[in-house]
Amino acid sequence: MSQPVLPPTLTLFYDGFCPLCVKEMAQLRAIDTTQRVLLVDIQQAELMQAYPQIDVTEAGRILLSLTADGRLLKGLDSTHAAWSAVGKGYRTAWLRWPLIRWFADQAYLYFAANRYRISYWLTGTARCDNGQCQR
Repeated sequence: MSQPVLPPTLTLFYDGFCPLCVKEMAQLRAIDTTQRVLLVDIQQAELMQAYPQIDVTEAGRILLSLTADGRLLKGLDSTHAAWSAVGKGYRTAWLRWPLIRWFADQAYLYFAANRYRISYWLTGTARCDNGQCQR
């Protein structure tokens, strides 16, 4: 007997041109066997038309997500919500601890602003040419 299909608890907007971002989304997708997180590539304009409340420019600067009740989450709050939705919130929970949160958020903002350069350093690919990195 199959599990009932439930609506996603989170819609996560990511940069499909960023190799590291695509890799993390692939990991999230592989773990998300019940499809609790809907992943939306902000580089695909036709998909983004369904989300007029999302500013694509802002989503290009910082990871955005929408909860099922319509709340907008940003940055590491989005990351933690996504991993929590798939039962792996312990991986990111420490980034939300009060004494670490500020430092983690600053590091994330640096990463987000430099994600193509950091992707190049770590993967040898700075940018996905077609919006989807192949491994």
